[in-house]
Amino acid sequence: MSQSLRRQVLSAFKKLHRTREYVFDGDERALLAGRHKINESFQQNRNETNEGEIQKMIKLAEEVDYELRTNVIQAKQTKDNVYELRITPETTRMDNVVFNPDAVIQAPRKRQGDKSTGCCGGAAMAALEAELDSRSKK
Repeated sequence: MSQSLRRQVLSAFKKLHRTREYVFDGDERALLAGRHKINESFQQNRNETNEGEIQKMIKLAEEVDYELRTNVIQAKQTKDNVYELRITPETTRMDNVVFNPDAVIQAPRKRQGDKSTGCCGGAAMAALEAELDSRSKK
């Protein structure tokens, strides 16, 4: 393995550990589990020599790092049914749409002549009906 590739692997390893410490700050159980998983994954692939595979694993480590930083939120229970969330600046935020409990949801309209009840356009139901007809005629 080239020195440059070795440096990239070490950098990915260190970055995952820094991310683990940042995301799970204060949660000893999660910190320990994260450390164990990262070390185990890198240890399992320690003897990999194919540079293409190593590049794929480095890319996976970078994607995992991104997912942890943007999609994991810590929640601590402060009282009964009350949780305090730790949302970081990197956390992905989406617009909340308030659910209207009084909304009337209409059943989908059936197409004229459509006998389908599933995903196959009614072919399975037609085949089943044909099989049942042929059995009843015997």
